[in-house]
Amino acid sequence: MGTQLRQGRCVSSREPPAEQRRTRSSEVHRRLAGADRHVMLSRERLRTRLSLHQPRQIATYRGLDDGHVVTLAGRVLADGPAAIPEDDHDWFDNLVTTYRRFRSRYLADVELRVEYGGHQALARSGADGYYEIELPSPVFADDTWVQARVSLADDSIVAEQPVLRVPQGSGIGIISDIDDTILHSGINDWRTVAQLTFLHNARTCKPLPGVAALYAALQAGGSGTAKHPVFYVSSSPWNLYDLLDDFMDLNDIPPGPIFLRDVRTFFGPGGHEHKLERTRSLIQRMPQLRWVLMGDSGQDDAELYAEAAREFGGRIAAVYIRDVEPHAPSRRDGGVDRHIESIAGTGVPMLRVVDSTEVARHAASLGLVCAAAMAGVAADVELDRERPSVGEAAVDEALTAGSRS
Repeated sequence: MGTQLRQGRCVSSREPPAEQRRTRSSEVHRRLAGADRHVMLSRERLRTRLSLHQPRQIATYRGLDDGHVVTLAGRVLADGPAAIPEDDHDWFDNLVTTYRRFRSRYLADVELRVEYGGHQALARSGADGYYEIELPSPVFADDTWVQARVSLADDSIVAEQPVLRVPQGSGIGIISDIDDTILHSGINDWRTVAQLTFLHNARTCKPLPGVAALYAALQAGGSGTAKHPVFYVSSSPWNLYDLLDDFMDLNDIPPGPIFLRDVRTFFGPGGHEHKLERTRSLIQRMPQLRWVLMGDSGQDDAELYAEAAREFGGRIAAVYIRDVEPHAPSRRDGGVDRHIESIAGTGVPMLRVVDSTEVARHAASLGLVCAAAMAGVAADVELDRERPSVGEAAVDEALTAGSRS
């Protein structure tokens, strides 16, 4: 989150020069980030006091209740919610919606009232509009999802905030990347990335084959009746949260808290470090769970998850790296395979996989997926493969727009 500060560390005089330089650079970045946040906070406080803009939306993100602590986060904006995607929205409608997402005006120093399970607390948005608050975990009936209530102090704007409660007795948690792991984003082709980011919406984005059935099977576990929690970690900006949330809902992908990055964060950790930090934080926060890690070969997921396997050993049940170029050998294959070899001594199974069927088959052999669910995953793979590709969808959209003209 934009409001968080990273803890520095002391450097021994015996550290090699390269390590000292990295440490000094990290300290400079930390101080610059703090100064940047201070300037933004002062500016936004002045604007709010002068009533130059007022809150119009509390953007809430899925919260997490681990049975001990509840974490709720979101953002206060001076703009209304993004348009809900419709079947007749064309590329221009999507482009306008995306522009509005990225130009959204955040509001700092706004007081909020948060209510959850009989507990109440006040929160205040930070320099970049984000709020984050922790409350004690209340006692509920056996519900996986519970609603929190977030409002301005005067109740003029009220928002519901869904909260995932980790079920008692859950033995497994799933942490998944998003781009090219559940959502076809063509992260290695800038043209496809740009097209999906700016010209598509939640209805026109395409899931990777079999993802919905596979994740439902992992959530249900080896018994077929479990409610294992699912978490999503990505380097995408928070501005795309509503698009990703709608995309998962429209494609029946099991919901879970989504952890993204602030598009305004120029200082501090990179996107890949962000994913490892979030993964590590979730694993440490819920020590009763073993974890299935899902990623792809397009970025550094194999390296990050190999590091997690070395750090947590037997607490990692399996790692699956989806091959983004499954039909031909590539240099990425060798990189992933080297990371697989590097953790051979940990006993953590790590595979480079072609599709969801291969994941389901291996997971079933480990007792992570009910064997009966494999047929459903295979059927879902075939059904999703019949959907038009991103390029085909773009052609169809252009033809449709031309016929309307």
